[in-house]
Amino acid sequence: MSGSGSTAGDDPLQTAVWRLRSRGCWTDAAALLAPHPGAAPSLQRASLLVERCLFTGVGWPDAEDALRVAEATAREDDERGGAASERGHLAYAATILGVRDRADEARAALGRAAALLAPTAPGRPLLDFRRGLIAEHLSDSPQSAVAAYRRAHAGATAHGQTLLLSFTWRHLAGLALREGELAEARHGFGESLRIREELGYLVGTAPALAALAEAEPEPEASRLRAEAGRLFRLLDGVPTWLAAQLAPSTAA
Repeated sequence: MSGSGSTAGDDPLQTAVWRLRSRGCWTDAAALLAPHPGAAPSLQRASLLVERCLFTGVGWPDAEDALRVAEATAREDDERGGAASERGHLAYAATILGVRDRADEARAALGRAAALLAPTAPGRPLLDFRRGLIAEHLSDSPQSAVAAYRRAHAGATAHGQTLLLSFTWRHLAGLALREGELAEARHGFGESLRIREELGYLVGTAPALAALAEAEPEPEASRLRAEAGRLFRLLDGVPTWLAAQLAPSTAA
């Protein structure tokens, strides 16, 4: 449900941040960035805390505070566009999780981001993905969502944003499944799972397993759900929104 442009690379700080983030330790990851001034660390810190909200349903005041800092430190259009993208994603998360209807705020913030981010900016693929989420889940416009996800997929490929590809694969597959395109859905869900396992994105692996289970026949579907349930419990029930999908198999 979230999405991100890149993983750690060779920077020791970014490696440490990625390790924590990939295991659902967003607060600890954000704390590592707190001593570092400037727009980029502030924006990354906000992004981590927004993602925490989406995965756990808690931490909204911390995310809002971090976003205000990111917005205040942004100087260039890319930085302002990145902050607006995070603002829109936080509003989307609050809406989709039923905390508060902020759909208009989400659309407005992502619109501002689109005006600020150049078509070739590194933050553009993530923005396109988030606009796809709005189209799919808030506007019920699957055709617009597919177009946005495909733009995000192409941009993520061009920028080498591998983690984001796992999200675009998954959401394109979900829409294919909705249309009854089982083979296409199975391929997309499989690619998403493969990427997350290769990157060690543990907190996103259970959702990927559960998604692939939706497109697989038995007994493979039950095996995938059981593995998703094991990881879900290992991570203390994160992401929280996966609980309903896994409830029958975890109860069993």
